[in-house]
Amino acid sequence: MVKRKAGLKLWLSGGWLALVVLAALLAPWIAPQDPLAQDLFLGRMPPAWVSGAEPGYWLGTDSLGRDVLSRILHGARIALTVALVAGGITCLIGAALGLLAGFLRGWVDLAISRLIDIWMAFPPVLFSILLIAVLGPGLSSIVIAIVVIDWTRFARVVRAEAMAQGAMDYVASAQVAGRGRLSTMVTEILPNVLPTIVVLLTLEMGIAVIVEAILSFVNLSISTDDPTWGGMIAEGRTSVHQAWWVLVFPLVTLFLTVLAFSQLGEGLKDRFDPVLR
Repeated sequence: MVKRKAGLKLWLSGGWLALVVLAALLAPWIAPQDPLAQDLFLGRMPPAWVSGAEPGYWLGTDSLGRDVLSRILHGARIALTVALVAGGITCLIGAALGLLAGFLRGWVDLAISRLIDIWMAFPPVLFSILLIAVLGPGLSSIVIAIVVIDWTRFARVVRAEAMAQGAMDYVASAQVAGRGRLSTMVTEILPNVLPTIVVLLTLEMGIAVIVEAILSFVNLSISTDDPTWGGMIAEGRTSVHQAWWVLVFPLVTLFLTVLAFSQLGEGLKDRFDPVLR
């Protein structure tokens, strides 16, 4: 039952994320319209299946006459870029520090643990907004803000897992055999902690997508002309009674993408968790 449920999660979440990745990669070729092209005469046109729709605008247009579907497709490129880059860098930094703290112990663990405690004392949302205000809007600023805030999540979990693995007999056997501490950490501890890291990475990617959307919603992301899901939601919120599709379609896309990342992490956890296996 657990394997079947985990398999279903992996298939559904992986299928949706694969669809989003393909849409992002092929957006310049499959987008029906230019996402930045404005035509006020076509403002707030309804989706194709609603009476009064304009041919070629499948999900309707916003208040400036820009195609909603094209903007969602191009917005996926920004969302996935932030998810992959910010999630990857956060994973590398946090997992490395957590692995060092959990296996080496001593003053290394003390220093890293105190740093984590201090870092987590700052409210993450306010901290990210402050960083963006200092660094200025832009894709690189968003990535830096996510990395600076979220590396502690990886460090704490990986530290605990490394400490548990370090107490196992196979680690003691490797050290008795004459293997060095660094070699033991890389070849013995890391492979056993890797499933946990992969699960955390998928969850972090979903968080990165949410953070980018929040910052776009408050105009602290990239240029307001570029299509982002958060920016589209912010615009649709102001005209939801006249053009509900401007809000609903990017909101549903964001929700399903974040849910897919979360369920992918849960599915991987169910599949690789040695207790469940």
